[in-house]
Amino acid sequence: MKRSIHRAACAAILGAVLAVCSFDASAVLKVGDKAPAFTTEASLGGNAYSYSLADALKKGPVVLYFYPAAFTKGCTIEAHEFADAVDEYKRYGATVIGVSHDDIGTLKKFSVSECRSKFPVAADPKRHIIDAYDAAMPLVRTMANRVSYVIAPDGTIIYEYTSLSPDEHVKNTMSAVEEWAKQHPRQ
Repeated sequence: MKRSIHRAACAAILGAVLAVCSFDASAVLKVGDKAPAFTTEASLGGNAYSYSLADALKKGPVVLYFYPAAFTKGCTIEAHEFADAVDEYKRYGATVIGVSHDDIGTLKKFSVSECRSKFPVAADPKRHIIDAYDAAMPLVRTMANRVSYVIAPDGTIIYEYTSLSPDEHVKNTMSAVEEWAKQHPRQ
């Protein structure tokens, strides 16, 4: 009897957690939405500077990805994969930026060691950008979820992908950038 009550309680709790996670996972911005503009402190190759999404979009599409925390296993894997793919993104006229709640001091180190000085990472310790993009981690709202967006130069979101696994973010965003480039050949 106690075992079945315990199982029922665990099932109810798990169901509530999954419902919250499912609700929050669907809260991200959607294809066709306008990407919120932002300017923030970022680091590229250990050097801090002011990053502006509007300025980056003048050069072409932007792959904006959110990740939970610098130097964690999944975020390190994802940073390595994005670093390895930067030259291919550039082939299509796209740039990459990662955003987390980490402070700029941490990201100066992360941008060198894990991002391999290939792309910038932006500090969002007060979560203004994370909140604007509805990219907060379910249940741990102080951190970003693993969400990737591709933003067209006109500021429209043309692709969104959410998964805590780092495995498909680069492949999926690269496909979206490649498709965009086919429809918008460079002069």
